[in-house]
Amino acid sequence: MEGTVRELKIFSGTAHPEFAGRICSELGIDLSRAKHYRFSDGEIGLSIEESVRGSDVFVVQPTSNPVNDNLMELLIMIDALKRASAYRINVVIPYFGYARQDRKNKARDPISAKLVANLLTKAGADRVLTADLHAGQIQGFFDIPVDHLTGVPLLASYFRENKEIPASAKGLVVVAPDVGGVVRARKFAGILKADLAIVDKRRSHEVANLCEVMDIIGDVKGRIAVMVDDIIDTAGTICNAAALIKERGAEKVFACCTHGVLSGPAFDRLERSGIDEVVLTDTIPLPLSGKSDKIIQLSIAPLFAEAILRVHSDRSVSSLFD
Repeated sequence: MEGTVRELKIFSGTAHPEFAGRICSELGIDLSRAKHYRFSDGEIGLSIEESVRGSDVFVVQPTSNPVNDNLMELLIMIDALKRASAYRINVVIPYFGYARQDRKNKARDPISAKLVANLLTKAGADRVLTADLHAGQIQGFFDIPVDHLTGVPLLASYFRENKEIPASAKGLVVVAPDVGGVVRARKFAGILKADLAIVDKRRSHEVANLCEVMDIIGDVKGRIAVMVDDIIDTAGTICNAAALIKERGAEKVFACCTHGVLSGPAFDRLERSGIDEVVLTDTIPLPLSGKSDKIIQLSIAPLFAEAILRVHSDRSVSSLFD
């Protein structure tokens, strides 16, 4: 019926219920009820504990570690909501796992990001909301709308409002830790009205998570350097880049990213590195197994809440970043 206002409902998986709660707080609504459980053989069980018939439903679930469990749980939630006659199922994936497997690096490699897109669509997702995909072209892997948010303005605002440039420094320089991150770093530098530098590195495709820093394009001597990336995983790239930046004479080195995966030796590497502070958003919960006084976490939930509200009311999402 024309003019019908669909009820907005937000559900959360078990990957990051705190994030879903922050979104609900921003919107002034309660988190919808769902019960998650495991059978004795490890299978995932789910019960949707309220009616969703005719509702505009948003499911919040980053596919972070454990990636496969969280992805499977998300697929099961989509299926349950579809069978319960939800009007529209919007999948909110703050961090999109498998995004780094977006192309074939050598013969007989899978393109797992495309597979995940197919799985979500086939399960019944009508729309995807995500942030800072590792490769923007992943949006094209979906045959449904994708709203692609970015944490760059939030991270840049933190440095603009909280960091003063000491008189001894020559100024601020934003550093892309690899050539692939230049577009992101240029936007970041534009917000801060800072110069741009690029770390030129060579990545080994024979050994996962291994890279070798080579050189810096640009001037960092005597400056405050801010490295910006989409993901910090094992922290090898960012720590190697920081060491080289310090070696080239930078006065201080900060690092920031949207997704703090922080797996394996990440916390130890960051603690031992020359990085003065690491700023992350909360798309992924910080691992319980490690912590560092260098890490600051900002909430990107208000941005997701506003995007959800705009999707629900059929208003522009891209204008958030105009």
